[in-house]
Amino acid sequence: MPGRGKPARYGFGAERRLARSAEFERLLSLGTRRNFSGYTFYLERRAEGPPRLGILVSRRHSAKATERNGIKRCIREAFRLEQARLGALDVLVRPPYGARASAAMLTRVRELFGRLEQ
Repeated sequence: MPGRGKPARYGFGAERRLARSAEFERLLSLGTRRNFSGYTFYLERRAEGPPRLGILVSRRHSAKATERNGIKRCIREAFRLEQARLGALDVLVRPPYGARASAAMLTRVRELFGRLEQ
């Protein structure tokens, strides 16, 4: 059957997303908080499974939905490219206010994901 094989190594399917508000609240209250360059990461190790990502971008980051979506796209792409190094980790990312989607942002967030494994 199509679509029933092994998940893509660099994919970003449903199994790699934090989607429920309970998961976000758990990370916000119980997760380890780390700040790098204005980005706030809430982390929690799991016993097994792929890394999972959640993103917090509010209207305070930008009034325009297109700009907020661009920020989220950059963070998702950085995670997609770096997820093989993260292991079984839940990550919630809050970018700094005033962040703008760009190639420089993508590069910076990839570097920051690399620092999380330390």
